[in-house]
Parts: sequence; C-alpha cells; structure tokens
Amino acid sequence: MKIAVVCANGKAGQLIVKEAVNRGFDVTAFVRGENKSAAPNAVIKDLFEITKEDLAPFDAVIDAAGAWTPDTVHIVPDAVKYLAELLKGTDTRLLVVGGAGSLFVDKAHTKTVFDVTPFPEAAIPVVKAHQVALDELRKYDDVKWTYISPAGDFQADGERTGKYLLGGEELILSSSSESVISYADYAIAMIDEIANGDHIKQRIGVVKE
Repeated sequence: MKIAVVCANGKAGQLIVKEAVNRGFDVTAFVRGENKSAAPNAVIKDLFEITKEDLAPFDAVIDAAGAWTPDTVHIVPDAVKYLAELLKGTDTRLLVVGGAGSLFVDKAHTKTVFDVTPFPEAAIPVVKAHQVALDELRKYDDVKWTYISPAGDFQADGERTGKYLLGGEELILSSSSESVISYADYAIAMIDEIANGDHIKQRIGVVKE
C-alpha cells in the first residue's frame, strides 16, 4: 500500500511516517525542504503546489499540516480543501490530522468541546481553524475522507503505549477518565485506519486506553 504524508517534517508527520515505514508501507514524504522524516521517498514541494498527478499513485494521502499562529492558521482548512479538490472523484483516501475542539460532548450533538472549554486566547484561532477544516470536508461527497480527532491533551512527546480507544463524533475518555493521547499512539491509530479501517466520510476520535 502506498501512502503519501503531506507536511511530513512536522512532529505529527514524522511519527506517522515512522509508524507506517516500520509496518512495511511504501511511504513518500511531501515536504517543503530537506526530508527529515523516515520516509525513503520524498517529494520536495510546497503543499499548495502539489498536483493531482503527484497524488495519483497513492492509496492514501495523510494531511498532517499544522499551524499555530493567528496569521498562519488559515493553512489548516486551506490544506484540507486543496487536497480534497485534488482527490475528489478518485479512490485515494484522504486522512486528516484533526483537532479535538469539534468533538461533541452531548448525545444530541449540540455542544462541542470548544463550546464548553475555556481555551487560552492564543489557542482559539487554532481550534476554530480545525473546526472549519472539518466543516469543509463534510461538503465533499466524492472524496474518501476520514478526519481523525485526537484527545484534548495531544502530547507531542508522550510515550508510545501501543494502545488506544476509538470513538466517533463524541468525546471519549480513557480508562482513567482523561482526554489524552500521545502523537505516537495517534500515529498508530492513523495507520490502523489506513490498514484496516473503513470510516469513509466520517470523523473519528482517539484517546489513550
């Protein structure tokens, strides 16, 4: 199975690449500069210069684009829309590293994590950008997309336990009633979804076991 990881030099991207390579997938990193990931193949190109032809050989494309400042967060939804446009009408899956703020906290799906959480002012643009990205994806009936929300506490340097719980549209908690997952365990969930999952046109959520 051939996998493309877009923005593979980021913290999430590198761990997703590592997980996929270790499990025997044929992985290509799409990066703006020198490939710092474990991918044996690399395409040096800005995300917004990637073409339909670039993505044609792949079974799955992972959007690992991240942005953290108010003037760059537009990249998150822009990337989702750009890649969805390239992949619409094809059999190539699009998997997106999402955010937790859009997870619902009630059965009626009227309130989200963002609605009930006092986020720091600096984090609000990022949370909103991920919500916009998910809203954009939901508009595509001709893209095989899957949006994967991490837990609320998404730990870049957290340990790889090898275990996680899988949820859907609603926030789920770990066995110790926490909303936490490491980037490394999130990477496992991402590759598991490509290998065995069929959550097409769905948002799923992951949390440590």
